[in-house]
Amino acid sequence: MELTNQQKKEITEQQSQKNTTKRVTSPELEKILYEVLPVLDHGFVRVVDYMGDDTSIVQSARVSYGKGTKKVSTDSGLIKYLMRHRHSTPFEMCEIKYHVKLPIFVARQWIRHRTANVNEYSARYSILDKEFYLPAKENLASQSKNNRQGRGDLINGKQADDVLKMLKEDAEKSYSDYETMLNERYDGTIINENKKGLARELARMNLTLNTYTQWYWKTDLLNLLNFLSLRTDDHAQYEIRAYANVMTDSLKRWVPITYEAFMDYRMGGMELSSKGKSVILKMIKGEGCDFENSKLSKREWNELMQSFGFKEKII
Repeated sequence: MELTNQQKKEITEQQSQKNTTKRVTSPELEKILYEVLPVLDHGFVRVVDYMGDDTSIVQSARVSYGKGTKKVSTDSGLIKYLMRHRHSTPFEMCEIKYHVKLPIFVARQWIRHRTANVNEYSARYSILDKEFYLPAKENLASQSKNNRQGRGDLINGKQADDVLKMLKEDAEKSYSDYETMLNERYDGTIINENKKGLARELARMNLTLNTYTQWYWKTDLLNLLNFLSLRTDDHAQYEIRAYANVMTDSLKRWVPITYEAFMDYRMGGMELSSKGKSVILKMIKGEGCDFENSKLSKREWNELMQSFGFKEKII
């Protein structure tokens, strides 16, 4: 991922700002504010603004003045309680804004999270950069046989080379045609002075889904946690998971107490159905319990066994 000199200048100017405020700030997040955090081959994530910190959650929960309780241990206990019992509104009092550069197909998956404010780069107004996402060979895999929206075994050797070649050539050909229709290069150069360019809003439909776009994505802390819990999961698509992992680090810097509670109760914990709870209780008591008398589906049984590290998997 390379930045233009203009982009580098803008980031340097942003980071050199000296502002005073009476609002709470997060020292660790301030260290990476505006910084470009690389993702995939040409993508990035930047934190460009935020509001609140852990104490804001505590203050909101107690509807108190100032920064709330001064004892960090007490604040931690309350935040853990809120997380454990899924109290939502106190976490909605904190907000964060990201600048994200990502492939279009990832953006279309990401936008399914409809609980954010989004402003995307306009291909009706501007020409998209000539950058495409090409996966690394270790991320090329066949269709999963038991998961209709997942990956299976890796594709190796010549087949992998052929796939990457097709992806690259198709993207470059489509972008070349895009420029031809516009009668303009992505750097602003006119191709033919005697020719009219097609409207940008029409020419863009020719671009491949691995073309990069950009947007500003602002959300509250509660919905960020929901996003991260889904998109850092092993079942999430690798490409969006790569972004979620980088954003998880910014979460840790921003609200460390909330991050710890999130990793403990949401990411490290699990939900049990009443039937699943009954199975575990019987196992704890040493009573016999197998798939046949558990009243669970095959998938539920396997997920339960996997979560607790048991080997009783049903094929």
